[in-house]
Amino acid sequence: MTALEGEPALLDPAHTALVLVDLMDRITALPLAPRSGDQVVAVSRELAGRFRAAGSTVVLVRVERPGVAVQPPGSDLVGGLAQDGDLVVVKRTVGGFHRTGLHESLAERGVTTLVFGGIATNLGVESTARAAADHGYELLFVEDAMAALTEDEHRAAVALNFPRLGRVVAATAVGFG
Repeated sequence: MTALEGEPALLDPAHTALVLVDLMDRITALPLAPRSGDQVVAVSRELAGRFRAAGSTVVLVRVERPGVAVQPPGSDLVGGLAQDGDLVVVKRTVGGFHRTGLHESLAERGVTTLVFGGIATNLGVESTARAAADHGYELLFVEDAMAALTEDEHRAAVALNFPRLGRVVAATAVGFG
């Protein structure tokens, strides 16, 4: 049985971080599948609230285009998502680890487990997760806190790639023990 089928994922809040990737207005507004950007943001907000209440780290990763003086409109995180104490990371590649200091910041906090959500499942989320796996983190993927440009891309990442890197869970299965 996988956690997505109901097995709870009980986490140690002191060593766990929620990593939400590219929840920016210009990305959440895209036509996405299998759920809308607004749906991903709603689940992500709820998760972030639970992680903060448990004392866990919340990481918000957003992308900036390299080599341009002004970023496109909608390049900030979705309004109200970031809270005091969150770790905000700006990436300039597909993944959130390359030259961002993310690994060092997580290591300073004693984080060993990462829980992922964001857009796009098979791009920013997967690229960041692959680098996290290379760094030795335990990984969980919250399927209902993600979307991609097509349902096929989302399903391929969730069904084929993520289980090779960690566990796929539903948001309701994520808890702290």
